[in-house]
Amino acid sequence: MMNKRVWPFLVPAIALLVFIGAKSWGNGKTSEPVGKYEKILTIVGDYLEQAHFSPKRLDDNFSKAVFKTYLNSIDPDRTILLQSDIKELAKYELSIDDELKSGKMEFIPAVDAIFNKRLAESMGIYKSVLNKPFDFMVKESVQLDMEDAPFAANDAQRRENWRKRLKYMTLERYADALENREKNKGVKEFVVKEDTTLERESRERVLKIWDRTYDRLKNKFTLDEKFNQYINTIAETMDPHTQFFPPIEKRAFDEAMSGEFFGIGAQLSEQDGAIKIVSVVTGSPAWKSGEIQVNDVILKVAQGAAEPVDITGFETTDAVKLIRGQKGTEVRLTMKKTDGSVKVVSLIRDRIVQEETFARSAIVKGANKIGYIFLPEFYANFDDPNGARCARDVANEIKKLKEENVDGIVMDLRYNGGGSLQDVIQMVGLFIEDGPVVQVKDRDGDASVYRDKDKGVLYNGPLAVMINEFSASASEIFAAAIQDYGRGIVVGTPSYGKGTVQRNVGLDRNTGFFMPASELGTLKLTLQKFYRINGGSTQLNGVTPDIIMPDNFEFTKSREKHSPNALAYDEIPRAAYTNWPAGVDIAQVKTIYQQKLQENEAFRLIRTNAEWLSKVNEESVNLYLPEYQQLQKQIRTTVKQNESLQTLEQPMDVAFMTADQERINKMDKDKSERFMLWLKGLKTDRYLFETSRVIDEMIMKGKTAAR
Repeated sequence: MMNKRVWPFLVPAIALLVFIGAKSWGNGKTSEPVGKYEKILTIVGDYLEQAHFSPKRLDDNFSKAVFKTYLNSIDPDRTILLQSDIKELAKYELSIDDELKSGKMEFIPAVDAIFNKRLAESMGIYKSVLNKPFDFMVKESVQLDMEDAPFAANDAQRRENWRKRLKYMTLERYADALENREKNKGVKEFVVKEDTTLERESRERVLKIWDRTYDRLKNKFTLDEKFNQYINTIAETMDPHTQFFPPIEKRAFDEAMSGEFFGIGAQLSEQDGAIKIVSVVTGSPAWKSGEIQVNDVILKVAQGAAEPVDITGFETTDAVKLIRGQKGTEVRLTMKKTDGSVKVVSLIRDRIVQEETFARSAIVKGANKIGYIFLPEFYANFDDPNGARCARDVANEIKKLKEENVDGIVMDLRYNGGGSLQDVIQMVGLFIEDGPVVQVKDRDGDASVYRDKDKGVLYNGPLAVMINEFSASASEIFAAAIQDYGRGIVVGTPSYGKGTVQRNVGLDRNTGFFMPASELGTLKLTLQKFYRINGGSTQLNGVTPDIIMPDNFEFTKSREKHSPNALAYDEIPRAAYTNWPAGVDIAQVKTIYQQKLQENEAFRLIRTNAEWLSKVNEESVNLYLPEYQQLQKQIRTTVKQNESLQTLEQPMDVAFMTADQERINKMDKDKSERFMLWLKGLKTDRYLFETSRVIDEMIMKGKTAAR
């Protein structure tokens, strides 16, 4: 029997499936296009028009937006395409909407032909520019953000764009080399090199970077990749979170959500253009084979008996996607061993669990014993009933902390980008008796209230929730519900502002809403918006903490509101709910501690420094060596000061629970060291320290109220 908790999430899908089935072949469509690209175009077009929460009209204006964004995305630095190319492609500027409706694809093949031609030319340009020394005593600057700049008017302008960018990259390395030489003067065995030698070596390093980049573009940025990026641009023009996943990308997305994958059990790293083995997981297929060692280089990857793919120039993420796959399938790696020999190693993929992506906890010992739970994402393995689920894992962490008799709990959702809506509803239910958690509205304006129906409360003590600019979606639902109920105190900086709900839909007209994995790919489609139980949306505005703790990213333009395609903020009626009957006056604690932080010199400086750094990053870069060095010194000093301000001089007493420490001790060395390094970071985390003091204040006020 279907789990009753899942049913509310399927109702909209069923309704939309019926709707799309009834309308898919209206407007003169009588047959399905034959080719893969054509099928994807028409199906995506139909889904966007007929199922998206707030669809834009697929018209000439939409087409112009996609045209501009796509060309910006494939040449963001203005070092490949010319204005004459844009003019030649302009005949497709108003026809992208027609391609979505007819399936007749002409734009991307035309882009592919022009791009490949210009790519070969650009390679010659950067090699030529880097063949001559730069003069860093010339007063000039370079604009690194070229999004609003015109494409190069001619070959001379393109070459000038290249020259300034390459000069900047060389200057970075040259200035570092000069500083390193100055620091090591007089050091025994340190070789003091002339300025000309350091400048030449800096250019050579930049040349290696671009050679690797262009190897990747030639080998990886194929017609397929250009088409995938095209469809993704179309999707994201609707809103930033509607995205297209080719099958291999969909698998990577599922792996990130579930915390497990099927692979060989080796950690990879890109070093000097080669994909190297960094470590091997004990008990994994790579370990069991006995044929893969640290520092081996992977040259090619083959799926079973298929033709091997040369991964020269690939980034680590590209190689990982090829090596991972379905459980029990074969992957053949062509390896260059550390002794110089080349060998083909056959491995059978097996389940690998990424424990670092799961919930974990620790205890902060001070005036009180505070339980700390870190949740990196709202993960859920939807394909395995016994697979990892964050709500269940957090419940287990709470139980363990209660056995340790903690006086309060901190939930850390910093950098948590969201995930499973079902799990966040269950997780809020661990801290409240019952009631609404979040409201969801569909494209027809119909709103539903998603509730915690379990009257049990797993933990009813003092609670604080940590968030920052990168806490999004499910994290915002959790923080908003805790805040609206008055169940705990939210601390940090205003969150990301993602108030939309997506569903993965397979590109199959008949089964897509029930089988998200399709051979044509998957569309992550925005179907709904969610709202706080107080009626306000988290869209654009995010969640404003009860207590603001400034950080390095407070002024960066990385939130939802900075996306041009973001959906608007709005409100719906408040849900019926009753505030948490706590013995602590949350408003009083908030007022007291916010005043303390306003008088906190460390946080005042962090905010001032962060604001200055954000302004500097938006400015053009000075290529005149003395002024560049002076500014870089200021930047390094400011960054170092902020790092120091965010780090406690006197570490806190933070420890794993005994059972957890025993489990970590049994892990392989690399994984165990990563857990211990994480714990070490907690001990000097000023934000955790201040949040623990907030909990202390709540505990004290609670005791006073009880007396």
